[in-house]
Amino acid sequence: MVTSIPSPDPAWSQFQLGPLTVHTYALCILAGIAAAIVITGRRMTARGAPSGFVLDVAMWAVPLGIIAARFYHVFTHVNDYFYPGANLWNVFAIWDGGNALYGSMLGGAVGIAIACRRAGVRFLSFADALAPGMLIAQSLGRLGNWFNHELFGLPTTLPWGLQIESTNPKFPADLPAGTLFHPLFAYEIVWNLVGVVIIVLLERRFDLRWGRTIAVYLIWYGLGRSWLEAIRIDPTSDGLLGIPANIWASFGAIAVGASIFIIQTRRHPERESSIYRITPSTEESSEDVDDTPGATSPTLITRHSGG
Repeated sequence: MVTSIPSPDPAWSQFQLGPLTVHTYALCILAGIAAAIVITGRRMTARGAPSGFVLDVAMWAVPLGIIAARFYHVFTHVNDYFYPGANLWNVFAIWDGGNALYGSMLGGAVGIAIACRRAGVRFLSFADALAPGMLIAQSLGRLGNWFNHELFGLPTTLPWGLQIESTNPKFPADLPAGTLFHPLFAYEIVWNLVGVVIIVLLERRFDLRWGRTIAVYLIWYGLGRSWLEAIRIDPTSDGLLGIPANIWASFGAIAVGASIFIIQTRRHPERESSIYRITPSTEESSEDVDDTPGATSPTLITRHSGG
């Protein structure tokens, strides 16, 4: 008898909490956000940031990330939302799934850039601290795809094939009921967790600061996502040259990651001494600091210059 991974009962996808309908997909996303905040907070604190700084960043990054994730999905699946008689409110129904990771990365990056600039922290320094937490967050978020019966690939006879009910709108019409599919959500979870191990090991062996950690993240995630999207058959969008938009985005992530790694390695062969930016005005004020015992150090002035 062929074994397989069952899809959860559709009733598990949501439950009532008083008058509220709580979607399991949303809980998975929130669990991922919480994990990323905790992990990144510890890494940033160890690098010299105030203990509450990550929460300040999250206030910008999370809302912008959610908005961008939804709009990326909607505008790469235009025909699913804009057609005669369509309910346009579905554009905002994030609880039904359809929140693109690449969109959240773009929106979140904007939020991080805003928060870091306000605090005088280097964007890439924060991104380095975020990288492993992002992979953990993405792994937790992918569980939501399982509860939503989505993110599956080509048919398979492997023992870990995923069961998808034939009544599911995402089930290919030309395949018989009982067909098993590659569980892409599970593959990505494993890929992401392996990525965490790789990043941690590389950080222990090499100095990956100055943006090199986030570069490794972008390359690793882009590589994994590109081949997963290549065998994905549940509805996705076609982009330029008939290639799904997420594959193009994955190629972009790889290219950006490689560029950051090469450029930052050439520009900064030295160790990163601080996560804080040193502005010209700070450097000028630092030159006037008394060098006698008890005087305020230039480093402290730099760290507090961002407010």
